[in-house]
Amino acid sequence: MINSVPPQEPNRPAPRRTSRRRALLVAALCLLPAAVAAPAGQASAAPGAPGGSAAAPRPVATAGEAVAAARLAAIRNDPAALQNFFRALPKGGELHNHLSGAVTTEYLIELAAEDGLCVDTKTMTAVTPPCGPGTRPAADARTDTAFRDALVRAWSMQDFPAGGNGHDHFFDTFGKFGEVTWRHRGKLLAEVADSVAEQNQFYLETMVSPASESAKKLAAEVGWDADLARMHDKLVAGGKLDKVVAEARKEADDGDAEFRTAARCATDTPRPGCELTVRWISQVSRGSSNERVFTQMALGMRLAEADPRFVAVNLVQPEDWDTSLANYRTQMRMLQYLRGVYPKAHVTLHAGELWPGLVKPEHLTFHIGEAVNTARAERIGHGVDLVHEDDWQRVADTMAARRIAVEVPFTSNAQILGVKGADHPFETYRAHGVPVVLATDDPGVSRIDITHEYRYASETYDLGYRELKDLARASLEYAFLPGASIWQGNPTRDGYRLAGACRHDEPGSERLRPACRRLLDASPKAAVEWRQEAAFDAFERRIALGTVGG
Repeated sequence: MINSVPPQEPNRPAPRRTSRRRALLVAALCLLPAAVAAPAGQASAAPGAPGGSAAAPRPVATAGEAVAAARLAAIRNDPAALQNFFRALPKGGELHNHLSGAVTTEYLIELAAEDGLCVDTKTMTAVTPPCGPGTRPAADARTDTAFRDALVRAWSMQDFPAGGNGHDHFFDTFGKFGEVTWRHRGKLLAEVADSVAEQNQFYLETMVSPASESAKKLAAEVGWDADLARMHDKLVAGGKLDKVVAEARKEADDGDAEFRTAARCATDTPRPGCELTVRWISQVSRGSSNERVFTQMALGMRLAEADPRFVAVNLVQPEDWDTSLANYRTQMRMLQYLRGVYPKAHVTLHAGELWPGLVKPEHLTFHIGEAVNTARAERIGHGVDLVHEDDWQRVADTMAARRIAVEVPFTSNAQILGVKGADHPFETYRAHGVPVVLATDDPGVSRIDITHEYRYASETYDLGYRELKDLARASLEYAFLPGASIWQGNPTRDGYRLAGACRHDEPGSERLRPACRRLLDASPKAAVEWRQEAAFDAFERRIALGTVGG
């Protein structure tokens, strides 16, 4: 697995900030309008509090932050400069990512060609060879532009017409290219990891289905038992579940080896993804039978306690399918039980990926609340239907109090549900103090990247630099990495303030006090967070020098 122990410092340690650089930042700050930075001793208002609602004051902006804020404000009407700015912006981690949907469609087509797969020309679905009537070799897409373009449109949201059924087309893509993705986890990861690293992110949690066929067979063998303790006993009896766990770990080992080869990690020319810290989240197919769902949950949670490369479980597939709706509360109770058996495993859940008109009104009233209060999820994915929940303010306040983050992929919410702009609860979550992290979901299918999502957030909700910076920090603060944070207290509520160990140290400095060094050496989370702070320091210095956003 790449970077099982995350880098403790950036690849090329930045020199200590010199007095000349300090002077440059101060001089640049002096040129700013008075409204850009808070005066000494006065903190700026907390982000996302509409109408000036009560919120704890944030730490005073640094000189570098003020310069970056002014630069962002100055280029609001310059698309090229904005793209430059957002591309270079450090953007934390990617916490809501499906590996099979994250890789580019063009790369999937190339893999299909390499594997000699065929394409059903009616459904545009990849199938195994030989290529009989009604099919043609995927390799034809290398030379036939029209065929290639048709595949791209069928396997992604490329050119999808406005007003079309984006929901069905989005989810149908996975079945069309599924024959490609299960074969090459390591190669897929090499492509996705490169993209994440090149977007100036430092961490990735991505979803896969470990030992899927063996888990399916075990579920069928054991069958369903509504007594969850007895059901679990049947799964583990005779070491049956442990055999599937061992298979999943071997599968991960093979994927790691394929990744290292594809990414050239052991060579003199490693690809960018080799420096990325990656962890796996086990997918559970919520539309399946109860016995299969429970087996996949137990497998993923047992795996998370046995192998540090795996950190959590998540339910996938459309939340609005009939089986998903019918079994939703049962599945939350499954997780409630299994959390008692596997307390070290994390849970993040797709919940509230629904909207009026997609399901009956009664289905909009409890999904997020059940995920939070019954399954005790630590993060929620999408959460779009928040204000339709029963007593939704209480749900939001509970999320804030328990620091349950919401993962927000703006583009997929728009493509699947048609929800965007003021209809999206992004600002509502922030107003209630719920931690918010931006994500891509399936960037290959959606044809976007995390830069697009940050820029969309800034332009749609008028976010300034410091609010964007806090979104990036949140995506590491609420990651499922072990160890203490570099931040003290509740940073969503109180602002991002360095904890005591590193309070007097400068990100990017080659010299750290012993207490800070001990924290970074002992905590994978702190190490990645510190790496991002060094990147922010470098980013702000580049802005002051005029080399970003111009």
